Amino acid sequence: MVGQLLALLYVSFLGSGWVRIMSTYNPDNWVIVKIGDDYKVLAGWSGSYLYGDSWRLSSGIVRIEDHSDVFRIYNHSGSCYVCRKSGYKLRRNNSYVWREIQKTFGDDCSILDEHTDWGNLV
Repeated sequence: MVGQLLALLYVSFLGSGWVRIMSTYNPDNWVIVKIGDDYKVLAGWSGSYLYGDSWRLSSGIVRIEDHSDVFRIYNHSGSCYVCRKSGYKLRRNNSYVWREIQKTFGDDCSILDEHTDWGNLV
């Protein structure tokens, strides 16, 4: 609870102004997709028998911080995705969303390679 409260109060300078971190997400698996000129996090969470899997597509990446075992990925909306480096992959919980993105955008979308230099992405 304290961590959630701190996430709501945390303010970070992102180059174009001060942005309040609205939500922090910790996906089980994730990939970065390029749609047109935008880079977004396609995140997935493994569910349970009662709740099922879930996914989320971020609003658009503005900054990526590289920490020892995670990337902190900040987005236009003010959200932050804390993504484990070992979790970079499509799984059942987000692969069908990727297929729908491909159907919609065709050749104007791609998944970035996990060895991308994230620090120079945006």
